[in-house]
Amino acid sequence: MLVVDVALVVIATVFALLLRDNLELSVERLQGLFPYLASSGIAAFVVLVVLGSHRTIWRFSAMVDYLRIVAASLAIVVLAMVATFLLQRLDDVPRSLPIMQAVLVVVMLVGPRVWIRVRHARRGTTAASQVLPVASNSEETVLLVGVSALTDLFLRAASQLSENNLKIAGILGRNDRQRGRHLHSYPVLGVPEEVSDVLHRLEVHGIFVDRILVLLPFTDISADARAALLAVEKNSNIRVDFIAERLGLVGPPPASENEAAADVENLPTTMAALEQCARRPYFLVKRICDFAAALMLSLLVLPLGAAIALLVAFDVGYPVLFWQQRPGRHGRPFRVYKFRTMRGAHDHRGRRIPDDQRTSAIGYFLRRTRLDEIPQLYNILVGDMAFIGPRPLLPIDQSREFDGRLLVRPGLTGWAQVAGGRDISAKDKAALDIWYVRNASLLTDLKIVLRTVPMILFGERTDQQLIDAAWRDLHGRQVRDAV
Repeated sequence: MLVVDVALVVIATVFALLLRDNLELSVERLQGLFPYLASSGIAAFVVLVVLGSHRTIWRFSAMVDYLRIVAASLAIVVLAMVATFLLQRLDDVPRSLPIMQAVLVVVMLVGPRVWIRVRHARRGTTAASQVLPVASNSEETVLLVGVSALTDLFLRAASQLSENNLKIAGILGRNDRQRGRHLHSYPVLGVPEEVSDVLHRLEVHGIFVDRILVLLPFTDISADARAALLAVEKNSNIRVDFIAERLGLVGPPPASENEAAADVENLPTTMAALEQCARRPYFLVKRICDFAAALMLSLLVLPLGAAIALLVAFDVGYPVLFWQQRPGRHGRPFRVYKFRTMRGAHDHRGRRIPDDQRTSAIGYFLRRTRLDEIPQLYNILVGDMAFIGPRPLLPIDQSREFDGRLLVRPGLTGWAQVAGGRDISAKDKAALDIWYVRNASLLTDLKIVLRTVPMILFGERTDQQLIDAAWRDLHGRQVRDAV
């Protein structure tokens, strides 16, 4: 698939030249454009490998894959222009060609994926419609709650896999505006708060619901809807299943409303004040500046990133990127991307390799200079991260006691990094991060930037005075001793 994608990029470049020259093309014209064509092909190979766009199964492609292709297309064009400029200063490349090339590359890469996906979906729908209904004693009637991506996925899977063992009575939408609409030909009968009335109306028509499937997270449902669903489960034989929680996509729902309220009461007393701090206008301005700076830096370091990707590929092999899931803003999980700096965990015989033997000299250099974190510019562009903020911890190190650090976007560097880095405990890091949430400002961010530079050059150093000040600001010395 990588070869196919690279070939499509080259073909799109030739088509762009054809359109530019009014469908007239000569051998001499192609020869003059050959350096740009070769640069486009090489750039396509590098960018597609780095972004992993060729790994998606076309029939299961989604919008996120198409957006990744758009980003890849822009990167390919920029790299091709830079390489050709270094070779021959773009002498034979028309100015409008890169723009037309970028548009056609997007069309050539996205178009086949969309066509294959639509064709696969139609084939599945046709196959399902050709199955004759068969009476079955095991048939179960379900009512769906929520219109979401999970609902769409469930209906697609049910149409292909249920084999008439599952009958869908209808859907309860998120709000009243969705009433009367259809999703995969199934009607939206009302809202979750009206679940009892909807069940009664269905019974009048001879439809008896056996199970209610809630396809929204428990926290996304209003208190009235929760009460109505729990009342149905308590007063009838209808079972209510929370699918998102059952699949482990979100945390389990509280057993009762009182338990949910207790969870809120158990949060630190500083949470309300921290939430006010996190809603300050400074963080909105900071996000705009982060996006602009990340976009500019992405273009500037693109050649460096491509060179590092090739170096990593030769040093530790594919894939060149490493990702790790971390809790982000408001605890939402996201993937932190880095260049790989370690070889595989097992040798060709399947034996475990110690971590100190997996890191090469190149990998150590990338980690020491923080060049392995260049891919996190993507995280900043899409809003998962900021340049400065609490560094995202592993989920096991993220305690509920310090949820306040999750009120803002995690950062490439932060107060905890310049005050101690990897050598301090997770709780000390959390205290420093919560101090940052309270005291974030332009001056504070400038201090962090100025402290980050010597940290990269000379290594991390623990500043106990900053740690003690953060604890005093957070809870006081007695609370720290108790912890």
